[in-house]
Amino acid sequence: MRLPVMGVNVHAVDMDTTVNTVVDAARERRPLGVSALAVHGVVLGSDDPELRYRINSLELVVPDGQPVRWAMNWLHGTDLADRVVGPELMWNVCARAEKSGLPIFLFGSEGETLRLLKASLTSAFPQLILAGSQASRFRPATESEAAADRDMIKSSGAKIVFVGLGCPRQEVWVYENRLELSMPLLAVGAAFDFHAGLIRRAPAWMQKSGLEWVFRLIQEPQRLWKRYVVLNPRYVAGVTMQLLGIRAYDSSGTHPRELRPS
Repeated sequence: MRLPVMGVNVHAVDMDTTVNTVVDAARERRPLGVSALAVHGVVLGSDDPELRYRINSLELVVPDGQPVRWAMNWLHGTDLADRVVGPELMWNVCARAEKSGLPIFLFGSEGETLRLLKASLTSAFPQLILAGSQASRFRPATESEAAADRDMIKSSGAKIVFVGLGCPRQEVWVYENRLELSMPLLAVGAAFDFHAGLIRRAPAWMQKSGLEWVFRLIQEPQRLWKRYVVLNPRYVAGVTMQLLGIRAYDSSGTHPRELRPS
């Protein structure tokens, strides 16, 4: 069930449903674009009609941040008991992929991060098949590069692709490649850095109370200050206006020009 938060459609799903959906699509070789979306992505999508079109075109957008889960409950009475966090989603899907013999592919981030991530996954899931990886170019890919990336993923035998390009680049990449690759593509944000051991998760009490952003801001103030100090108040204001009926948000967006970030 897709429900709009500031014009961005988020699915009222839990972790088990999400993991089952991903595994089923992988087994059936079905296209499945997945985004674990937090406040940052909602506000960017609300502001940008082309990005909003892309996000709302994905088959599954899950509530990553606690404030997104709260908004779903306040605006639509979903009674979601928990969020679907990108790092936990990646970990749970890897566990199921190991048991099911579904090879995975890692797309994005830096070479060293991928090296550490592979070591972490191999240690935790010895039978997990790592079909391949491709680091980000940190610039838009050319048409030939994008085609080569898709060919590499297809030929690797991968059945699931985890995408760690950062929001919103990863959502754009998933949108533009999900149909041609015909497999689950999961935009999981900072999951690569977390599982590579480069970033620590906030304590459980901070996560549950919606204060994980404070912990991350302390860790990376120069990179994240604008995201949290500027966008968080805008999110609160936007959700409040939607809740009170002061503002109606457009969920349609605008069909985008095709870009291929990698």
